[in-house]
Amino acid sequence: MTAILQQEIPYNPLIQRPLPGIQPASMETWLHQDDAFAEQMQRRESLLSERRSEVLALDPQAMAPAQELLDMVLAQVYPTASNVVVRPDGVQVAIDRTQPLDTLCRLVQEDFCILQKMEDEHVLTGAILCFPASWRLSEKFMRPLLDIHIPVASYDANVARRVQRLFDGIQTGRPLWRFNALWYEDAELHQPRSANEPREIRDRGRAQYMRSERQTLLRLPETRAVVFSIHTYVLPEHVMSEMENPA
Repeated sequence: MTAILQQEIPYNPLIQRPLPGIQPASMETWLHQDDAFAEQMQRRESLLSERRSEVLALDPQAMAPAQELLDMVLAQVYPTASNVVVRPDGVQVAIDRTQPLDTLCRLVQEDFCILQKMEDEHVLTGAILCFPASWRLSEKFMRPLLDIHIPVASYDANVARRVQRLFDGIQTGRPLWRFNALWYEDAELHQPRSANEPREIRDRGRAQYMRSERQTLLRLPETRAVVFSIHTYVLPEHVMSEMENPA
């Protein structure tokens, strides 16, 4: 399969920040569109068609948040849309509010995870996840935050408490964002992997691609669910070198 790559990224993923690395964002910068839009959207369409059960999960209690999220994305990106959206690549997408995550998958490059507060923790109750970076939706669905992050060595109980407080404090209209930086030998966007079979971590000298996720946290005003969005960038190593050493 042809590699789907960006040639630029709107932040420097090589700048290290301590966990959880959260920064304030704005509604205007909540969602991104980049130079790989058409290719990523085609890949999303094929994954949804061929592997729907692997990339989409929605508990009935998350239907209302998913519909609210769909309305927010439409208002943000396609404000004049009615029943049909015409994407920047010319593809027409029918708006189906009975299948909000399917529709969201076809509208923007971001993957979305819906987390709802149950007792003391937020639980993953819905997601459209076409581009997982070495995790499986089936293993995280209906699990709380700490269980979701168990394979991450630096995500200990102390960090978990801080993240839960962070989730509790998210305000509507004031999204937060962070990024990661992962070196991969393979540019494939869809890389599910079981927590029982973790990926061997690669350093820069042994990998051809930088994979960086721009992750945002947003509270939905009506249902009060938290939405975790993931915009995936995959760039050749030479692009990162040029970013560090501009001519």
